[in-house]
Amino acid sequence: MSPSIKKRALRCALGAALLVLALILPLAGPWRILPYFVAYQVVGSDIIAKAFGNLKNRRFLDEYFLMTVATLGAFYIGEYLEGVAVMLFYQIGTLFQDMAVNRSRASIAELMDIAPDTANLLVDNQVTVVDPDEVAVGDTIVVKAGERIPLDGILMDGSGTVDTSALTGESVPRYVQPGDQVLSGCVNLAGILTLRVTETFEDSTVSKILELVEEASERKAKTENFITRFARYYTPAVVGLALLMAIIPPVFFAQPFHDWLKRSLIFLVISCPCALVISVPLSFFGGIGGASKKGILIKGGNYLEALAQSEIVLMDKTGTLTKGHFKVKDIFARTLSQEALLEYAALAESQSNHPISLSIVEAYGKPLNKELLASATEISGHGVHAVVDGKQVLAGNQVFLEKHFVQFPEDFPFPRASTEVHIAIDEQYAGTITLEDEIKTEAAEAIASLKEQGIRRLILLTGDKKEVAETVAATLGIDEVYSELLPGDKVAMVDKIFKEKSDKGKLLFAGDGINDAPVLTRADIGIAMGSLGSDAAIEAADVVLMDDNPAKIATAISISKKTMAIVKQNIIFALGVKFFVLALGALGMANMWEAIFSDVGVSVLAVLNAARALRLK
Repeated sequence: MSPSIKKRALRCALGAALLVLALILPLAGPWRILPYFVAYQVVGSDIIAKAFGNLKNRRFLDEYFLMTVATLGAFYIGEYLEGVAVMLFYQIGTLFQDMAVNRSRASIAELMDIAPDTANLLVDNQVTVVDPDEVAVGDTIVVKAGERIPLDGILMDGSGTVDTSALTGESVPRYVQPGDQVLSGCVNLAGILTLRVTETFEDSTVSKILELVEEASERKAKTENFITRFARYYTPAVVGLALLMAIIPPVFFAQPFHDWLKRSLIFLVISCPCALVISVPLSFFGGIGGASKKGILIKGGNYLEALAQSEIVLMDKTGTLTKGHFKVKDIFARTLSQEALLEYAALAESQSNHPISLSIVEAYGKPLNKELLASATEISGHGVHAVVDGKQVLAGNQVFLEKHFVQFPEDFPFPRASTEVHIAIDEQYAGTITLEDEIKTEAAEAIASLKEQGIRRLILLTGDKKEVAETVAATLGIDEVYSELLPGDKVAMVDKIFKEKSDKGKLLFAGDGINDAPVLTRADIGIAMGSLGSDAAIEAADVVLMDDNPAKIATAISISKKTMAIVKQNIIFALGVKFFVLALGALGMANMWEAIFSDVGVSVLAVLNAARALRLK
């Protein structure tokens, strides 16, 4: 429990005790006010101080002002018990609000603990404890059992299991062995791991997560902004109505001043907009916190709100629905041996970080003689043009080679439903390498879940060839497929589909590669696969899935819909009760205790309802 909550709880307990004491003390006459006044000062001094502080800054039409005026007015007309009770129950309501907010913040703050304060730097077989900021790319660090991994790296020595729950929300530990990528923020469960650092702390996974979390609360949803604007106009309006209520009947209709002043004070207590102002932002904060527990980072309330309106979902194939780990399946060599063809391809592709390029280099499996590589130029979405051992080498798709006037032999067979890299040497076709990319085990579940969420259209966008794309789509149950798309073609396709959605519906795109960054930015909601996705994709996206599980796209949509349902419940409930009791107060049919319920009671119930967003399943 935070110090501020403890202080408020102590204030409430002491104030309640003093109020009970005031009720039982046998005081009469002018002394009767004394114990009530002491109790009032204990429970309300901070509220009064804020009200007068805001008055100096010309920001006086808020709940502090309403509470102060209403309670001082109650003392003025001799209703001491009601005056103290209003302030006491307001403080109790605020205590519940603070506790709920604290729980919401705690769920997000758990992520803030994933950044270790130190790293064990290994230099000349000596371990030195340093700040993670001091470790450079290429340095070696040691992570002992039970320690949190401070930086991203490649496992060099040791093996075992790591707890990834802080990043992915998954409870099952992951087994790692030498050569595996290990992400910062995970916990080493057993043994000693030796890592070669691949990212500085500033660029590490854990640092990016913390940055996303810190930015999330700054991006407000339209509903949140509406409530803020509503309160800005609503409060002055009800203060004006209360003032008119206290003045017009006594002055123009000879009504008792005491009765109408009491009605106006009750009206002020009822009118306090606390339930809306607190519970609506808390609902969004709770939804973001609940999503973070499942390894889904939503960058703001505006994106959480937009997710609930998702209508069309566009998905990339490689790395999103498939594992993105290509494996060389077959080598069809025409003018030279398979090993020689693979070596030319590996040298040409060695400067690229594309999954296909990395797979070809891995398949070669030997140290490459980089002295043979004079130059290499990658043409995004097409292939690579390189000079290897003095020869012009082209490695890419069929269109790429045909643009360089390479003739394909009609009698040379290779499977059309596979991913292919064609090789040409000095403008002569030399052979084809075929690769396969396995569909993720969660992909079918992801598509089925999205359909259950009411997504109207599911569309596959990919740069891969038509036969491969249609095979994947048919396997997963995706009806619309657009294949052989360059990055610019994907953007154009998104623009075209944008025109086909409804006015209120949102278009969502999920991808992982650097080529997806423009599309992620163009869509209403961009979702990036975080742990394997490129930095550019994660930066451009509005939502990041930390474990690359496409099924969590539907989970994110489900959380957003349930959060928005809670927001709507709170708005309807708070306004409905508020306006009903306001009418009763204006007609003289509500007393101060009913006013307290309409303010504090409604606020507490709305806050408790908002806290359910943290427990969404």
